[in-house]
Amino acid sequence: MQKQEIVPGKGQSKTGFFEGLATKAVSITGSAGAFITAMLVVIVWGVTGPIFNYSDTWQLVINTGTTIVTFLMVFLIQKSQNKDSKSVQLKLNELIAANKLASNRLIDAENLSEEELDILHKYYCKMVEVTQQHIHLRESHSVEEAIEGAMSKHNAEEEEKKP
Repeated sequence: MQKQEIVPGKGQSKTGFFEGLATKAVSITGSAGAFITAMLVVIVWGVTGPIFNYSDTWQLVINTGTTIVTFLMVFLIQKSQNKDSKSVQLKLNELIAANKLASNRLIDAENLSEEELDILHKYYCKMVEVTQQHIHLRESHSVEEAIEGAMSKHNAEEEEKKP
């Protein structure tokens, strides 16, 4: 079975103007430099209060500025969170699809109704209870088991490539 690559590789994806702007803006505004800049703006504004006799215009400057920045940042942050959420969902879908024991019905779980999600949640809560009765919570897979699993996956992929 031939695998077909449908996702562009790193550096090959084409992003729209808004997506590119949102990614850069969120990256910049989430930095220490942006925080320091914002803090300095507030300090300068506060220091200039006596110069402007704490006038209505002086107060309006900071209120208007922060309102505009907040309003625009809501959309940029939401765009970034939507993209992050979708990429995490796709990664989880890949893990479910790749695991032979996982139920493929859960690949599209984000599109289930709240009631359906509650039913699944109860099912998995029951599964946790049963598991806790048989396995101590502090037990875990060993590093050796993880390496063995990764190697068996690698070997299976190599076998698939052979003609």
